Amino acid sequence: MKGRVLVVGFATRHVAQSAFRAGYEVCAVDHFCDQDLCWYTADREKFEDLADLPDALQRISRRHTFDLLVVTSGAEDISTPLHLCGTPKEKIGRFLDKLDTQSFFEQQNVPVPRLLDEGAYPAMVKPRRGAGGWRNAIVRDEGDLCAWEKKYPDVPYIRQEIVSGIPASVCCVTDGSRARAIATNQQFLRDSGESAFGFCGSVTPFVHPLGQEMITRAEHIAAASGCTGTIGIDFVLGRDRAFAIEVNPRFQGTVDSVEMACTCNLFQLHVDACAGILPPISPPPVQVAVRSILFAEEDITVTSDLKHLAPFVADIPWPGTSFDAGQALVSVYGWGPTRDVAFCLLDKHISTVRQYIR
Repeated sequence: MKGRVLVVGFATRHVAQSAFRAGYEVCAVDHFCDQDLCWYTADREKFEDLADLPDALQRISRRHTFDLLVVTSGAEDISTPLHLCGTPKEKIGRFLDKLDTQSFFEQQNVPVPRLLDEGAYPAMVKPRRGAGGWRNAIVRDEGDLCAWEKKYPDVPYIRQEIVSGIPASVCCVTDGSRARAIATNQQFLRDSGESAFGFCGSVTPFVHPLGQEMITRAEHIAAASGCTGTIGIDFVLGRDRAFAIEVNPRFQGTVDSVEMACTCNLFQLHVDACAGILPPISPPPVQVAVRSILFAEEDITVTSDLKHLAPFVADIPWPGTSFDAGQALVSVYGWGPTRDVAFCLLDKHISTVRQYIR
């Protein structure tokens, strides 16, 4: 083994799996502790709310010593004496606040949706902090805004102009001053309901006329960010330009599709980048890979054991796990030499999974 790694965050399975495959012994602090997280980890601590995360971190730290700490969403600015492999707390803060990120993009002369004055509609409302897009919403008048504020009281937010286009991202690795794009991704959003802008999957690679512009801008942003390790730059690809939306200064939800498409190991690329080593070129994709997150359409208890459906499913719940309507159930994958083949296989796999979760 190369060393013992602790992965901490709201969801860690994708990073733990990558670290395990890279040859590390892995432990995790995780909200879900799904079945397959246990396949890749030697020990785990589960927590309910993010406020409970520091206690869970202390408990597992009393049982083990760790060579590296890697954080995922929800734990980016946690305070700990462990050796952090990633962007330090003093540099990550501006990318956890969307208003500060907006200022960063503007300073870098990167196209970004402009902030709107009070009273200007329609507008895209986003909490200043938070990941995944779950609370983002379009408000068309004062009534819509008041309803959003009532639903999320005391949540600071920004209001941006609405830009139409395709949600996309670039996975990069950076050493703090240089950056290399690893893969382009199309991102899928739920498109309806209260969480219409919530992330629900990705396809890698994403071939688009603005793809090279997106890569160039992403490498510039990543290099200027001061971050280290793997980070993701989110875009909306409009008719004639790529608008920067967000910097994810951590492992992204696209890890699975990137690794499947490019046969690279993002965890090792992350560790290398933190040591100042970047790949000389972007790894060429060898296939198209797609991940789709299935959500509960109603309150449900999963009674079947889905582990036999691996490797075309992940984030596998334990039999007897209950879900409220709208909660994420499981990730499903498809792959193939072309986008059409990958999506065809994905549809087949989703049909198989649905037989067990009705």
